[in-house]
Amino acid sequence: MNATQVQLPLRNGADIVFPREKHMGNYKLQLTRSWEEVKEDLKENNIYLTDEDLDYQPGEEDQLLERLERKMNKSKAEIKALIESISSNEGKAS
Repeated sequence: MNATQVQLPLRNGADIVFPREKHMGNYKLQLTRSWEEVKEDLKENNIYLTDEDLDYQPGEEDQLLERLERKMNKSKAEIKALIESISSNEGKAS
């Protein structure tokens, strides 16, 4: 891993590594599974997340990411990548 990458450790000991983005203008989530499924996997991955933290309606990505940014102490880009990874891996990332 280098300075242009971000590493997210997961509960199962695996890591997600993705490019660090300085300015990410589009926070629209690209989900391949329902938000309810992704939300449950996120709660399993981080026991401190609540249903209130994960309240989300399409088009309100920025509000969701801002809440999670404060709660998880990660950037919006890191959180977006985690959510999309969990969504595309059908729970394998959690």
